[in-house]
Amino acid sequence: MSKGAKSKADPGLPVETSEFRCRYTVGPTRGGPTIQHTGKIGFRIFSDLPRPDASLVQQFAGLASANLADAMGRFHFMDSGIRMRTNLPLCGIAVTVMARPADNLMVHKAMEVARPGDIIVVNTSGNTTSAVFGELMGNSAVAARLGGLVVDGAIRDVSALADLGFPAFSRSVSAGGCDKDGPGEINVPIACGNTVVMPGDIIVGDQDGAVVVSREDAEQVLTLVRALMDREAKRVAEIRSGVVFKAEINDALRAKGVT
Repeated sequence: MSKGAKSKADPGLPVETSEFRCRYTVGPTRGGPTIQHTGKIGFRIFSDLPRPDASLVQQFAGLASANLADAMGRFHFMDSGIRMRTNLPLCGIAVTVMARPADNLMVHKAMEVARPGDIIVVNTSGNTTSAVFGELMGNSAVAARLGGLVVDGAIRDVSALADLGFPAFSRSVSAGGCDKDGPGEINVPIACGNTVVMPGDIIVGDQDGAVVVSREDAEQVLTLVRALMDREAKRVAEIRSGVVFKAEINDALRAKGVT
C-alpha cells in the first residue's frame, strides 16, 4: 500500500509504508500482524508484539557486550553514560517505555505488561534528577521475575536493588522521586543511551555497558559474534606461543611512511 492510501480499519487514516512504521501502525499492515493497543496518543500501551524465540535469546546470555558491539559493526551500543548500578549483568527482551520527565506511571504499568525475563527499557525524555525506579518497584519486579532494567535517566535505592539481586542500569542515581500522572507510552520505538531500541529487541548488559540486538538480526549477530570470539581465541593462543605483537601494525605504519 503506497503512502497516502487509506487504511481498511479507518478509511480516513493514511498508512505509512516504511518497515519502521508498519510494525507500529494500528490496523492491518503490509506483511505484518495487526498490533493491538489501548489508550489514546500519549497513553498508548501496545501488546502482542513479535518476540524472538526464547532459546535464541538465551544464547546471548553471558556474551560480552563489547564483542556484540564489534560484531554489529561497532554500532548499537548505548553510550558510556548508561552504567551498571547493581553489579549484575542482564539479558532479555526489551519492553520499552517512553516517559514524561519526572513521571513513572507507565514504568509501573510496563512491569505488568512485561513477561518473566523481560528487560524494562525507559526513556525519561532527558530527566536525570527524578528517579523513576527504586526499592519498592524493585521488589515488584523481582516478584514478577523480570530480567532487569535500563533507564536513560535516574534510579535510586541501588544498594537495596543489589540486595534484591535485580540487574539495573541507568544514566544517573538520584534521591529525587517522581509523579505518577503520565503521559507515557509502552512498547513504542525509543532512544536509550543514544541508541534506537525497538520493542522485542534483545538487550545485553555487563560491566562494559549495554548493547541492543535487533530482533530481526539476532541470528546473524549470533553467528558473527561467535566467529569474532573464535578469531580472538586464536590470537590469544598466538600471544601465548610467543607472537606477542602483530606484524600488521608495523605494515600499516610503513604504508603511512612511518618506519
